[in-house]
Amino acid sequence: MTPPRTALVIGAGIAGPTVAMALQKVGIEPTVYETHPHDTDGLGVFLTLGSNGVHALRVLDADEPVLALGFPTPGITLRNHRGRRLGSTRTGVPLQDGTTSQTVRRADLYRVLHETAAARGVAFEYGRRLVAAHDTGDGVRAEFADGSEAASDLLVGCDGIHSTVRTIIDPAAPAPTYARLVGTGGYARGVAVDVEPGSYEMVFGRRAFFGYAREPGGEVWWFANLPRPKEPGRGELEAITESRWREQLESAFAGDHGPLLPLIRATPRLLGTGPIHAVPHLPTWHRGRMVVVGDAAHAPSPTSGQGASLAVEDAVVLARCLRDVPDPAAALREFVRARRPRVERIIAQAARINNAKAPGPVGRVVRDAMLPLVLRLTADSKAARETYGYRVDWGAPVTAPGSASAGLGGGS
Repeated sequence: MTPPRTALVIGAGIAGPTVAMALQKVGIEPTVYETHPHDTDGLGVFLTLGSNGVHALRVLDADEPVLALGFPTPGITLRNHRGRRLGSTRTGVPLQDGTTSQTVRRADLYRVLHETAAARGVAFEYGRRLVAAHDTGDGVRAEFADGSEAASDLLVGCDGIHSTVRTIIDPAAPAPTYARLVGTGGYARGVAVDVEPGSYEMVFGRRAFFGYAREPGGEVWWFANLPRPKEPGRGELEAITESRWREQLESAFAGDHGPLLPLIRATPRLLGTGPIHAVPHLPTWHRGRMVVVGDAAHAPSPTSGQGASLAVEDAVVLARCLRDVPDPAAALREFVRARRPRVERIIAQAARINNAKAPGPVGRVVRDAMLPLVLRLTADSKAARETYGYRVDWGAPVTAPGSASAGLGGGS
């Protein structure tokens, strides 16, 4: 069986450029195709790249540009709507040099990953929307909305939670699960917040959930999750005006302790407004020479703080499998076997937290009583170490089915 030499990578968000760099590292020439134009202005708000994700980027020699973007985020303090401290949790297991998780603007991360990959010779094709793909037995042929086609040895779907590649691989694939929450956020200046730079404050409000962190320059980065039991229809949220969103936010957080309302009022523009979805279990990740990775395969809710990190891990593990298993289909099977248990465990953990964000009056009392104990018991739990301490040993060979997880460590 001839190892693959070329790949079509669908999607140029976080997973796409990272997968391209990982494939390039093992001698596979990628071309990245993206539906949207090059401009990423206003895409989302911010995210935290866990220490595990930073390590995976370090394997690709791509961590330094990302670490220059934002600020270290070592932990989170959780409070109730009265300001009572419920406990704290960490957001990383530091690397050997002390580097920990990093919070960055999503658009900046897109830009830097693109620039880093492009500087290494990765080709990007923007404004190319995939509509079909066919496994030809010895390769893949892709068709785009503009009538063009492309052929390659592999196709990797990095096209996000509403993936086209996912439904091409399995037309019966389940739709993303709506988390009964909508999210928004922004950046505010001129509001005094009593937190150390980089430390997150998360507030379980009476009616909604709010999180914020102060970056070293004094700007406060914040997000809000508002309960919305019925999933919004297409275009429904986009039709809500900025002023109406602000009214809803002010109503949701009225009476809650902390700088929540001042932060909302000091924000010149709301960003990233939309429903929150997850892909908790996808039965089929690959077929033949086609595979999905990142959010296209296993999207956790933003509560996990792991969406970007898991995508970067996917890139490195996928490349290892393709490097060491000559049969492409067998390599993709090994990739799925190595990744599925980890990502689905993290998704399940995040779903449980989502259920605590707006539980109602009785549930709020139970949560506030139990959460301090739970956080004390889990502050340095095995689950936390497994999430943030995950390390890929790039040099460990994948020599046989079932061995791709060799070299994946717990803590450091």
